[in-house]
Amino acid sequence: MRAWRHVRALWPGWALALPLPYLGLAALAIAQHRLRWDHVAVVLAALALFTIGPRSKKLFLGVYPCGLVAVLYDTMRTVENVGLTAGNVHLCDLRAVEARLFGITLGGRPATLHDWFFIHHSPALDLLCAIPYGAFLFVIVATAVVLFVRDYPRMLRFSWCWLVLNLAGFATYHIYPAAPPWYFHARGCVVDLSTHASEGAALARVDARFSMSYFAGMYGRASDIFGAMPSLHCAYALLILVVGWGAFGWPLRVASALFLAVMCFGAVYLDHHWILDVLAGLLYCTVVVAGARVATALWAAHGSALLPRTTRSEALDRDVAEGRTSSAPG
Repeated sequence: MRAWRHVRALWPGWALALPLPYLGLAALAIAQHRLRWDHVAVVLAALALFTIGPRSKKLFLGVYPCGLVAVLYDTMRTVENVGLTAGNVHLCDLRAVEARLFGITLGGRPATLHDWFFIHHSPALDLLCAIPYGAFLFVIVATAVVLFVRDYPRMLRFSWCWLVLNLAGFATYHIYPAAPPWYFHARGCVVDLSTHASEGAALARVDARFSMSYFAGMYGRASDIFGAMPSLHCAYALLILVVGWGAFGWPLRVASALFLAVMCFGAVYLDHHWILDVLAGLLYCTVVVAGARVATALWAAHGSALLPRTTRSEALDRDVAEGRTSSAPG
């Protein structure tokens, strides 16, 4: 009973329902007989942050949008091929545009950079490009932690931008389904919706070199095989750089810029994205961040007027107590 009163004091009213998406994720996984350790870990972490205390409540709210991305990504499996047909998946038409805009000549024929890298690859570049592709989730978590410690409002902007970015990307995968370059090199121009996800030949070489199945397990579980457009990997890297810039010192700024550069190069070298996908990912991130800044400015200017009168009074009392009000002319 004491525990219940503690939770109710932390989360009054409808806020008590905030963990429901995570519980729903586990319930769906159990119903579909695919419950994994990461489902359990997400639910336990969410419930722990939700119940411990005020400090964990702040962190829970900060990472809540990121958790929703995990829930969304996992449940996308149930709608994997919704809206997709062999006729509306962009493959060789997209490759033709790529070759026209960024093409090279290979063996006397028009080709793409992917074709050149498919033949002229090296162990050093395999490993270099595999690093951001294998570590991007850890980098996102680390960025959220740094922002939580240094600039909590910026952390909220980062996590909500990440959610919106993923929503936009997932929607595009079904509105404009596009096959990645590795699919072309494996199957040519024939679209087969039953194709299993793959890490591609380049990351498979990295797995083989280190006698592991890390990338096969990571990208072999992808829920959108025909989701090359846009490159969310590149969008994530730009989001880290742009939103984190104001809170990072110069070492982290340089590291973030290098992470972005290697990620964008790796997306092409590893045969996971067309250059057009990379540019689209960068554009998506730019639009989402710009939209977030506009929304933040509008809320700062007019948001309090949307709150109930009692809530505005409580906010004013809190601002006075914390010395954040400015003198107004009499």
